[in-house]
Amino acid sequence: MAEMLNIADWSTLWVGALFIVAAMVIVIAGTKLARVAEQLAIVTGLGQAVTGAVMLGLTTSLSGTIVSVSAAWRGDAELAVSNSIGGIAAQTVFLAIADFFHHRKNLEHAAASSANMFQLGLLISLLGLILVAFTGPEFTVWHVHPVTILLPIAWVAGTIVAYRTQEDPGWRPAGSGPDVESDRDVGEVEATVQTSSKKLWLGLFVLGSLVIVGGLALSLTAPRIASETGLSQSAVGALLTATITSLPELVTTIAAVRNGALVLAVGDIIGGNAFDTLFTAVADLAYTPGSIYHAASGREVFLTTLTVAMSGVLMMGLVGREKHGIARIGSESTLILIIYAVGMGLLLMMGGG
Repeated sequence: MAEMLNIADWSTLWVGALFIVAAMVIVIAGTKLARVAEQLAIVTGLGQAVTGAVMLGLTTSLSGTIVSVSAAWRGDAELAVSNSIGGIAAQTVFLAIADFFHHRKNLEHAAASSANMFQLGLLISLLGLILVAFTGPEFTVWHVHPVTILLPIAWVAGTIVAYRTQEDPGWRPAGSGPDVESDRDVGEVEATVQTSSKKLWLGLFVLGSLVIVGGLALSLTAPRIASETGLSQSAVGALLTATITSLPELVTTIAAVRNGALVLAVGDIIGGNAFDTLFTAVADLAYTPGSIYHAASGREVFLTTLTVAMSGVLMMGLVGREKHGIARIGSESTLILIIYAVGMGLLLMMGGG
């Protein structure tokens, strides 16, 4: 059995086949998992912004967590970190893509929510903490960097405040009706739940298990793909594993936009991104040689800085609330797509090693 799991002895063809199968499992099971999570969130009575941030964000991030943790456990620090940060960048791009599917107004204009804006501020702060860990002195306690301890504390505290912000917002967006499509009618949403909560929880467990297995297989094959193609593990993590494990986010976000659950769509991405910063914390725990932040390369610092810039542009879009922009999407969505494309091109130029 152990010999069968030794990927190093497999041929390139079999490694590639396993990578493709794992990707398909993650996309199919992960998409269904996200839909089950949305229905469970409706049953629990959480609001759209918090539902997207916690229930959907957590479940659709499951496969990415497995990739980062298993890679860190094997000592592949670059893959672990780039998969985490690359997933945040990819999911921000997904929000720009989802903007194409909302035809009345720019998505960031219509999905105005104080809770989502707070979550985005939290995300930028968490990314800032990771940059501090990258660039600061290498200091660990039992091989764990202090930022690893701070990240989950900050995330939990921020999520609690985001929920309070949703329940009692300090401000509300201007406009009404089609101008601010921030929520669907509760009765309309509840009518979409056709399954008992017991079956939903069972489905969550089964689909979650499949996503975990797919994520583990993906993390095992990614280093081989990096070595065979000559790409750096940073590029493989940011472009391949991060994008694949984030695809359920794209499907559920587009579905939410088409169904009119705009705050849920934006909250899913922003909340999921904030949660994804915890990948680095968990990966640091799994990385026993020392601080994973200092084992990573300058490519991870570049990728994190790029993601901060993309998140900042998204924040400006939520504040500015432009109604129409280029190609029927917001100007911030266009700028996010450009920043990501140029950034990934530069990452590939930075080479391997």
